[in-house]
Parts: sequence; structure tokens; C-alpha cells
Amino acid sequence: MSRAPVNKVVLAYSGGLDTSVILKWLQAEYGCEVVTFTADIGQGDELEPARAKAEAAGVKEIYVDDLREELVRDFVYPMFRANAIYEGEYLLGTAIARPLIAKRLVEIAAETGADAISHGATGKGNDQVRFELSAYALNPDIKVIAPWREWNLLSREKLMQYAAEHGIAIEQKRDGTKSPYSMDANLLHISYEGYDLEDPWVEPSRDMWRWSLAPEDAPDRPTEITLGFTGGDVRAIDGKAMTPARVLAELNRIGGENGVGRADIVENRYVGMKSRGCYETPGGTILLKAHRAMESLTLDREAAHLKDELMPRYAELIYNGYWFSPEREMLQAAIDRTQQVVNGDVRLRLYKGNVQVVGRRSATNSLFDASIATFEEDAGAYNQGDATGFIGLNALRLRVQGRRRG
Repeated sequence: MSRAPVNKVVLAYSGGLDTSVILKWLQAEYGCEVVTFTADIGQGDELEPARAKAEAAGVKEIYVDDLREELVRDFVYPMFRANAIYEGEYLLGTAIARPLIAKRLVEIAAETGADAISHGATGKGNDQVRFELSAYALNPDIKVIAPWREWNLLSREKLMQYAAEHGIAIEQKRDGTKSPYSMDANLLHISYEGYDLEDPWVEPSRDMWRWSLAPEDAPDRPTEITLGFTGGDVRAIDGKAMTPARVLAELNRIGGENGVGRADIVENRYVGMKSRGCYETPGGTILLKAHRAMESLTLDREAAHLKDELMPRYAELIYNGYWFSPEREMLQAAIDRTQQVVNGDVRLRLYKGNVQVVGRRSATNSLFDASIATFEEDAGAYNQGDATGFIGLNALRLRVQGRRRG
């Protein structure tokens, strides 16, 4: 097939099998210079080997960027202010990282004079949509090369054969084994897809999980922590101030030790198919529970209820790749306005996979008034007789309808 000429392309590069093959394939098929970009978003892998592999492949411009703080500060935290969760279960761990990677790809293209970017997402998944919608929103004229939609290397065996034919070194673990699952990790989560998970009836094997203990294996004594909120974001754990990335890393550790954050989901992909995936999101599970508890004390009822109505739409926008869309930004502005009063502390108890709220307080923004809510004498703070008229007015339409039925 004929291809539009490309002078230089920025490749989202991990150094693994797929992107190592893509690097060589771009050089061979497009005859262009390739710039590699490797993002540290908290996946826990050593990234310098990717630099060495890129150098060995003749790459002259190599970017290895630490984006952990930016990921949590500018993407994860804004999302959690909305209490975003897709289809009732998925905390959007993969989806929220893609716009950041796309943003940096576009920035590097501008810095290096590249006229295209490239990614390793397949033509069956959501990530191709997320990468490309984000890129086009930031640079409408950028070219995008998606090799999985162009080449015929559509199996691991073909990729391995291509690597062998072109002298591409593929690292194996020392014992020669490799996880059979397709995995994605960042500071918010780790996901597992493929292999035996393609049968929704098959239970994941115990040794698949990487970040968390099985709840039944978690300690027999609960762990209590206190999260300090400022403007809707956690700024401290047990009174110790931390950066956003440090907060999430610490909550991942504590949550994982207590068996928190596992999920086994069948979700509806944006491209139309159903997909089964398993996720570990220990820190995010804790954050969501704590944030809702903080809002329950500080947010006005109607503001809180309206937020809950908007949340599924907001979550869907992130899942489908519309982080940089005007509608997501509009919703974010409304959500962030509500968070000005979400200040205070939430105390949580973690025990064998469960996260329980055991206390919440706000010295400056609490809307809880014990003198009104009490079951004891309230010294006239609330006139219970007022409820008669309130009920009468709200019952009017029900009475009218009831008489018509009668």
C-alpha cells in the first residue's frame, strides 16, 4: 500500500516486543527517522534498558521522562474529584494515563520537528482511540501511524519471527518465563487481559495478581489510616504531607497489604465489543471511598446529587478518550467549583479487602449540625411541625393521581 511520506516520527516506546518491532518496522517501511519516548508513569519497570535498546537500534533522539507527579496531579486527582467510575466498577486506570502520554508525544514532536507520532495500540482496543483523539485535539495536523492497523504481523509468533529476522533482541526473564497476560500498569492500577481470562467463567489464577494479597491472606488485624483533604485532593496521610504521586504510591502499598482493590470485570469497549479484564487498584479504591465520605460532610445535598448525575457521563468521556474535549473540560470546571469546600480528614479502617469509613471531620466546611440532627431535645433548632406542610405539598400530586386511579 502507498503511504504518505514521513520525515520523522515520535514513537511511544517501552522496549518490549511490540514497540521494538514497531521501531524497526517504521525505519524499514517509512524510511524515516524515529524518536523514542518512554514514559515513567509508575509502572515499576526499569526504564534505562529501553534507552539502551533504542540506542542499539540507531535512535539519535531518546526521551525517558518521569511523568508520575504530572499523572496524579493533573489527571488522576481531577478524575477522583468527580468520583469517576465506569460501568459501576472500573476506576479508569488505563484510560486516564493515555491522554498524558499523547500530550507528551505531541510536545516531543514539536520539540524535535517530527511530523508524525506512533503507538503500539491494536486495532481492537480502546487505547488507539484514546491516543489519537487526544493527539488530534492538541495538534489537529499531526500524522498518526498505527502499525497494528497497517501490517500483517497480527500474532505474537509473527512478531517474534520478525524480531529474529531483523536481529531485534527480545529480553526474557531469567527463568525463561513470561506472564501470559496482556498487562498495563501505572501509579493508579495494573490490568490483566487475554489468555485464560478470555473465558469470562474462568476464575483468575492466584499467582496472576502482582500488587495485592488475596483478602483471605491479608493480616488478621485491621489497619487504620487518616487522609487529609484540601480542595478535594488528598494532601496528607496520617498527618504527613505528601505529593500527589507519593500519596497514591503509599495508598497502593497499604491497600495491597490489606487485600484491597481487586476487580474482575466484563466491560463494554468503545469500539463495540465486550472485554473481560482484571484490575488491581488499591490506592484508587481507598481514594474513592474517602473522597465520597469527605463530600458527604461538606457538600450541599443538591450539589452532591447533581455531581452524581453527571459522573457517569464524565467517566464515559474519559473511558472513550475525550479528556481534551470541551465537554469534559466544562464538566471539570463545574466539578472543581464544588471541591473548594471539600476540606478535612477521613479516618478509614482496612481489613481483608474491605475499606470502611470510621470517621470524618471538617473544622471549616462541615454542614453537619448536631443541634439539628440530634434525636434528643434540640432546643427549638428544628420545628418538627413544619414537616406536616412539607409532606402535604409533596403528596398533592400523588393524591390527585391516586384519586384518578381509584
